[in-house]
Formats: sequence, C-alpha cells, structure tokens
Amino acid sequence: MERSPVRDFIVGLFVLAGIAAIAYLSVSVGGFSWHGRAGFKLYALYDETGALTVRAPVVIAGVRVGEVSSISLDQDFRARVEMNLDPDIKLPQDTFANIVTAGMLGDRFIELQPGGDDKMLKSGDTISNVGNAVIIEKLIGQLIYGMTKGDKPPTTEPAKTSRPSD
Repeated sequence: MERSPVRDFIVGLFVLAGIAAIAYLSVSVGGFSWHGRAGFKLYALYDETGALTVRAPVVIAGVRVGEVSSISLDQDFRARVEMNLDPDIKLPQDTFANIVTAGMLGDRFIELQPGGDDKMLKSGDTISNVGNAVIIEKLIGQLIYGMTKGDKPPTTEPAKTSRPSD
C-alpha cells in the first residue's frame, strides 16, 4: 500500500496546528504577554496580607484593571504590595485598597475603591488608605474563645465555691 504525500502533508499541518493551539492556550491562560505589562505602578503597605499572591487580580467594581506584581517586606516589617495597573486608569489620592476574598474560602485579591479627591495618584505613589486582609482563622478563634481586643484570655483556675455556714 502506497502512502500519499498529500495526505501526509495535510496530517502534518493538522498536527502542527494542534500543537500551536495548545501552546497559545497555555501562554494565554498563564497570563504571559509578549510586550510586557507596562503600566501604572502603585504601592500599598499592609499589616496583614493573608494569602495574597503575586499575579492576584486588582479590580475596580468587579472589573480587572491590573495585578499584583510583587510583595515584599519593608523596613517597618509591613508588607509592601506593588500593583501594576492599566495605564489609562486615573485614581484619586483618597482611593482605598482593600484585600478581599473571592467567596468564603477563595483566593485573595485587591479591590480598589476610588474616592472623590481632585488630585490624582501618579505612577510610583503609595496608597495610604488600605484595608488589611481578614484572617478567617483569627475570627474563628475569637468566636470560640469569646475574645475581643482588650479582653483577657480565660483563666484555668477552678471556680471558688462558698459553703453555707452552720
């Protein structure tokens, strides 16, 4: 049985097209960009970031406008989060940057809430209004032990009982 060179060529093109499609999907799902994401860089300092990760989304009103490009520790032992935003975004100086959770136990991301100030943030500025991540484990611990700020932890001393006098 003879092999047809035209059929082999078509099968080869089909295989190459399949490999190219898989490569394209892998790169696009991974978020890689050929030209890089040159944009608008903002910083925020947090006491607690929870499980916020690099490449976590930054959103305004549910619309993705950028991503977290790095998380580091500053001199005051606070988390310094660098955000790379769309260069067309104009944010007032009183913008809030809150770390929120997608769903009950989902991934963390940064939600920006623009304020009403007339002055705008410039690339490289630091957002001063931040909301730290809420740690579910700490909340559960407070619920179980009934502790709030300023409360003392429960003691393990036995309760004193009084005896009626004879």
